[in-house]
Amino acid sequence: MTQISQQPVRLGVIGAGWIGAFHAETIATRVPGAQLAAVADPVPGAAERVAGPLGVEQTHTDADALLADASIDGVVIASPAFTHTDLVVKAAEAGKAVFVEKPMALTLEDADRAISAAASAGVPLQTGFNRRFAKDFADARARVAGGAIGTPQLLRSLTRDPGLANPGVVKPWTIFLETLIHDFDTLNWFNADARPVEVFAKADALVAPEFKEAGLLDTAMVTIAYSNGALASAEANFSAAYGYDVRGEVFGSKGMIQAGDVRASSVRQFDSAGISAPTARLNIELFHDAYTDELVSFAHAVRTGEVVGARGEDARAALAIAIACVESYTRNAPVALSEAGRLA
Repeated sequence: MTQISQQPVRLGVIGAGWIGAFHAETIATRVPGAQLAAVADPVPGAAERVAGPLGVEQTHTDADALLADASIDGVVIASPAFTHTDLVVKAAEAGKAVFVEKPMALTLEDADRAISAAASAGVPLQTGFNRRFAKDFADARARVAGGAIGTPQLLRSLTRDPGLANPGVVKPWTIFLETLIHDFDTLNWFNADARPVEVFAKADALVAPEFKEAGLLDTAMVTIAYSNGALASAEANFSAAYGYDVRGEVFGSKGMIQAGDVRASSVRQFDSAGISAPTARLNIELFHDAYTDELVSFAHAVRTGEVVGARGEDARAALAIAIACVESYTRNAPVALSEAGRLA
């Protein structure tokens, strides 16, 4: 990709839901050297509701119109998951640098299609695994990579969402494809010198059991065996009463390292009820700076072609584990990664 000038990179956002709106606001107000140029969403009025308060006049109900704008250098895809691959391909073919929220695809075939499109067009492809930009997670990973805890032997990653407001809108397999996929990327990233070889997943609807027949799974535990002998666990639950809880841990031959803290600050209150601390209730609160830094990194990728965050190949690797989880849950048996196929 030809290096562009030092003029602000012009970015478009596709998808004006809550995360798209947050990304748009981040680009407009917190990403140096970037300009929010346009917002697209198929729902009439949705793009205008996001763009208007940010002083952006260019809005579309058709993403193709945004992609046809030659003045836009890169796009942030924050639309529903099933649209991601086609939009990545279209954006790449239009010569735009691409940032796509997780999951990049829902099948390995589509993941390969997205990766191939970006490679053929010579454009950067970055995926939205924001934990790589959280300072504690990044520090932990650097220490692991530097040998601080020796050879990784046990790894752990967890995601506990603070509530399940409407179980009826949660799509089947969401817990693997859209929640735990963050944990799968984190574990792969922490254990970067190895590859996952086997997955065993158990899951249930314990928060809202009445929705299980509709396909809801709200609680899951996954074990992953890696090629270097390390064993990893990933767990998720959709109803942590105490706040948004995301943590990671690597235990090795020389020690252990942990990352993540449910507390919103280090403040602790001591009173007659005991000890308490404020906690984050939204991912955009807990990872506010990480969400910003991943888009700062994307602006850098647009300008230089260098992707510092998770690449398309990293998204594919996490997706392979998620798809294996679906198969493992369905078969109630461990699944080798080499067997994991298309999501039905």
